[in-house]
Amino acid sequence: MFLQRQDVFLLHKKSLALPGGGKKLATRFSMGDLKKLSGRPKMAGGKKTKFINVRFTDDEYEVVVALEKELGTSKTDLIRMRVLSDAKQAVINSKELIKHLDNIGAEVGRVGNNINQLARHANVLKLQGSLNPIVIDRFNRLFEEYLQIQQALEAALRKILRAMAN
Repeated sequence: MFLQRQDVFLLHKKSLALPGGGKKLATRFSMGDLKKLSGRPKMAGGKKTKFINVRFTDDEYEVVVALEKELGTSKTDLIRMRVLSDAKQAVINSKELIKHLDNIGAEVGRVGNNINQLARHANVLKLQGSLNPIVIDRFNRLFEEYLQIQQALEAALRKILRAMAN
């Protein structure tokens, strides 16, 4: 008996099962009975050929594993979604941001100190009766401008905090 191309044999243990071969049992399938497999579906975004190696601390890794279980997705997809979502928005370097916010806070403190000194000096001049109305007008305009800048700074900080929370 000759084997034909369409004959498929299942191997049991390490022995070869041949059709009509004595004690060995063979199971035969016809290729016509099997559904033609088309293979893996084509990837929508193209073949992924680039590789990035990432290392985590034990605590960071536990956070990733917890998110993986919670969201029911793989670590790779989880990291890909997090990195590539809103990719066109600016990435915030938190250390650099905190350094700049610290500098801004110090500057706002110095400005507030200067305003208090000017107000104290103005009160002394007012008690002496030598306070010029032009100085009062100029001070009030500068103080209004300072308040507008401070409000804009507070709004910008709220936007940054919201962006970091997302």
